[in-house]
Amino acid sequence: MAAGKIPVLTPRSTGFPRWYQDIVSKAELADNGPVRGTMVIRPYGYAIWERMVAEMDARIKLAGAENAYFPLFIPESYLRREAEHVEGFSPELAVVTHAGGKQLEEAVVVRPTSETVIGEFMAKWVQSYRDLPLLLNQWANVVRWEKRPRIFLRTSEFLWQEGHTAHASYEDARNYARQILHETYQDFMVNVLAIPVVVGRKTARERFAGAVNTTCCEAMTGDGKALQMGTSHELGQNFAKAFRHRLPVQGQQTRAGLDDLLGTSTRMVGGLIMVHGDDGLRVPPALAPIQIVVTAIKDEVVEAVHKIGAELRAAGVRVRVDDRTDIPFGRRAIDWELKGIPLRIEVGPRDLAAGTAMIARRLTGGPKTAIALTDLVDQLPQLLANEQQVMLTEATVARDGRIVEVASIDEAAEAAVDGWAKVEWSVLGVEGEAKLAQSAVTVRCLQRADRAVPDTEDEPGLVAYVARSY
Repeated sequence: MAAGKIPVLTPRSTGFPRWYQDIVSKAELADNGPVRGTMVIRPYGYAIWERMVAEMDARIKLAGAENAYFPLFIPESYLRREAEHVEGFSPELAVVTHAGGKQLEEAVVVRPTSETVIGEFMAKWVQSYRDLPLLLNQWANVVRWEKRPRIFLRTSEFLWQEGHTAHASYEDARNYARQILHETYQDFMVNVLAIPVVVGRKTARERFAGAVNTTCCEAMTGDGKALQMGTSHELGQNFAKAFRHRLPVQGQQTRAGLDDLLGTSTRMVGGLIMVHGDDGLRVPPALAPIQIVVTAIKDEVVEAVHKIGAELRAAGVRVRVDDRTDIPFGRRAIDWELKGIPLRIEVGPRDLAAGTAMIARRLTGGPKTAIALTDLVDQLPQLLANEQQVMLTEATVARDGRIVEVASIDEAAEAAVDGWAKVEWSVLGVEGEAKLAQSAVTVRCLQRADRAVPDTEDEPGLVAYVARSY
């Protein structure tokens, strides 16, 4: 960091979990909620999430989906219609049995995910092939009772986006799920979050409860573990059959439709911290709610910094003007660095007299540089773009340097101590996967040799990425 290490933070190299919690607290992202496993997202943390929502929502709508909203409370009987689904979620369910001072005739579940209630209404709304594809998306909160909560990564209540779609054919459902995986999720994570992700297919062991196929985006954290950042599930006909979602085929014949489930969550904020953080948070310019903070060092430059802020804002830059000259400049600089603001413009009386400003780069560091005040609007947007690319390159190099190609199950387990292993799926197989699971090591995903997502896990030549995970 430009101003040196922040002594209040646990060093990342010696205590990664404690370091993570320190950043969440010191960068003012979130606090623990009053009920175990819940979180209070503070304004700056929520501003980051809002930027994620805006970028993702635009991509989701480009893919043809429309936003809707469905109830928080779901009849317990809905979940029981799909046996594998309810079995997979039972340990995490929050169930309401009393309301209004009386016992309910039927218990209701606080939604852990919404395919059951959405499936009920899809069956009502889809009457023929002309109603397909039905492409819905919901921004909502969900509840899954976590045994080992960690802010942003695993909380009993979290915010997310869940896409639910209905299709006339398997090919259409599969193609749409892959489109969201690549053009929405992967594109957003790489080009906005500056996080390189491995995209692949989950094994049967790791597949979403009730799905016939799950594909995913996996990121590597700073301690070499894996973090699932987004998933795209092909549900086949399982939920369509359970919710009587049937389509006419010939004459009086009918068959169930085919559905997808697509999701990302506030877990991405945790991924942002764990991939890019150093002695504080670092936020990529494409995501940052504040790309540049313009700081007045003395009272006599306050008017000038507001003018600079207005000019940059008019040029499309997200700017905050810091005119709190009653707070020591050093303390303000440290606060902004902890929050990971990409660029800081510092203006003092001497700078103003010289017609320049000092630029501090939070993301890539290095000495401060002087730029003429008349050149700020022309030069800083490009500097932000350069910083974005540097962050992606840095994260990619760090990840690839900790992926080891191995030839045996034992070597895979050893590589997963502080990185990822890449091993042929034919060498590992279901038995090897089960053996690794005994040591809390999982197959994160399968890929073809050309890095494409396989259609089945029985294809020849598949490679498995193996790691410990959050």
